[in-house]
Amino acid sequence: MTVYLWAFVIALVVTYICTPLVKQFAVKVGAIDKPDARKVHQVSTPRLGGLAIYIGYMVSLLYSVKDVSSVKGLIVGSIILVTVGIWDDIKQIGPKTKLMGQILAALMLPLFGNAVHFISIGDHLLYLEYFAIPLTVFWIVGFTNIVNLIDGLDGLAAGISLIACITICIVTLQMGQIELACITLALAGAACGFLRYNFNPAKIFMGDTGSMLLGYTMAAISVMGSVKTAATVALVVPVIVLGLPILDTLFAIVRRRINGRPVFQPDKGHLHHRLLAMGLTQKQAVLLMYAITALLGCVSIVAAKANFVIGVLLVLVILCACVWTATKIGIISKDNDVRK
Repeated sequence: MTVYLWAFVIALVVTYICTPLVKQFAVKVGAIDKPDARKVHQVSTPRLGGLAIYIGYMVSLLYSVKDVSSVKGLIVGSIILVTVGIWDDIKQIGPKTKLMGQILAALMLPLFGNAVHFISIGDHLLYLEYFAIPLTVFWIVGFTNIVNLIDGLDGLAAGISLIACITICIVTLQMGQIELACITLALAGAACGFLRYNFNPAKIFMGDTGSMLLGYTMAAISVMGSVKTAATVALVVPVIVLGLPILDTLFAIVRRRINGRPVFQPDKGHLHHRLLAMGLTQKQAVLLMYAITALLGCVSIVAAKANFVIGVLLVLVILCACVWTATKIGIISKDNDVRK
């Protein structure tokens, strides 16, 4: 129990101490997020807070993991991703350049021996063969962007990632993966330490450096867990607990297609925008989304211990409920992105 506690506490304390220093650095290098018509915040705010998250997380990881060579791919990939994130937070690089950096970071996992070569469906194994590495990379890049896309309100991405990490940690412990549990708690501690400065009203944003790191690391942990235990549950749990940002992203794609807009064109139809339009404050909207994520976390833990059929039924029930709710509050509708 002591090693888990230290993994969390070290990351929390180091991130808490580093964040004000990173904030000063962000101001000096011009990493400032300025308000615009689509963004919720009204004042210019330093970004690059993800650098503090990375420092706290990495210090804790190096302390907690006895065999660092077993997580080389994760460490090297994180360095690549954080470098790209810092570059983007300071200079605002193009999406293609950012995507190439994400792919390169994702490739570090299979390069160091961590790729999903098969998935279990009930008692059967489906071998991916030549698709193993491409699908592993697609999985990691997808999650890297999922957390990035939900970073729209103060404290939202950090809080949801904290809840997701605790959920994933519980499942990794159930699978007997001590090192992965420590890594997940290190990430949770870093997110918690940063949340002190990022909750509304935010003094600093995590920027792409932080949001990409959080998504990337959770995806990498799920891949490493599936490799070491041959259990598909390691991949399913993050999908369920991060169901909110995943579905919000899918709904955004559907919504933009309905409205004849480019898929990658930003709008104001995301869940947090709709909650604000319904009269909720930023804090209320964020706390509601925390509660939903915590509920999904509980469901994912139950699904992890249930048999395949029950797990599938749980996911289908959640999906139907989410689609019904999204339709009711206007996430999937015509021209809702221009509503005030």
